[in-house]
Amino acid sequence: MIKLENVTKKFDGFVALDNVSFEIQKGSAYGLLGSNGAGKSTMLRILTGVYKADGGTVSIEGASIYDNASTKQKLIFISDETAQYSNMTLNQMRKFYKMFYPNFSDDIFSRLHALLGLPLNKKTSAFSKGMKRQAAVICAIASRPEYLFLDEAFDGLDPSMRIAVKKMMVEAMADSEMTVVISSHNLKEIEEFCDTVGMLHHGKMIFTRDLYELKGNIHKIQASFEKEPVKEDFPELDILLIEHNSGLTYIIAQGDAEKSLEAVKAKGPSFCDLIPLSLEEIFIYEMEALGYDKNQLDS
Repeated sequence: MIKLENVTKKFDGFVALDNVSFEIQKGSAYGLLGSNGAGKSTMLRILTGVYKADGGTVSIEGASIYDNASTKQKLIFISDETAQYSNMTLNQMRKFYKMFYPNFSDDIFSRLHALLGLPLNKKTSAFSKGMKRQAAVICAIASRPEYLFLDEAFDGLDPSMRIAVKKMMVEAMADSEMTVVISSHNLKEIEEFCDTVGMLHHGKMIFTRDLYELKGNIHKIQASFEKEPVKEDFPELDILLIEHNSGLTYIIAQGDAEKSLEAVKAKGPSFCDLIPLSLEEIFIYEMEALGYDKNQLDS
């Protein structure tokens, strides 16, 4: 398990992370969300021991991470930068990773390489950004880490390669219970891959939730009434938002969807139905309920 308690990180007086606490269960796929500048990359560098926290504690399986070689052997970090191996070929990258990760598997490397077909003896400086990302993922998974951290994991990959890389990570998780932590601003990809999500904004953790629980606990009801209702007309519902548009009423509520639907139907609408919500919509409504403005969250 990964555990952060009251973690703070500053750069020349700027607070990048502000008293952040949360946990990531072993074997999970955790999505770290937030707009540019929210603190996602700083968080990953704290989690992988690249940066030392200025305050609070960070641990993996109870052990500290920063300046701890034995703990770092359990994890790999793929950053959003792709220039660090520019003077190496993929074969040289393999040898480099094998120096630091004794569990490195040549069999896994060969299988993944065959899947993606990258040149083995061509310097990665000649690779596209997507190819560089693929090379790093191949070496990372072949190293068989217990924890894999990725910053903007699928950036630069075309759709077919995104599918291939996701498949590689899912298989690695199934084979070894590898924990994957991904930072992204792409809600759709997080929704497809992760089982737990957390939202950072201006260095603060707004919330961390089980994705399936989150999606099952918030819903949107569309209905038509002769007289537009207000929130107070539904005291039995935990309503986040009620709005009216073109003669229709939209109710965003938390709790059991069927019970909420029955409560709305009891008010006698001419029609009433549940509308599926995307993860993006769920986050917007949740954050608005917490007092955050959507326009501020995008900035």
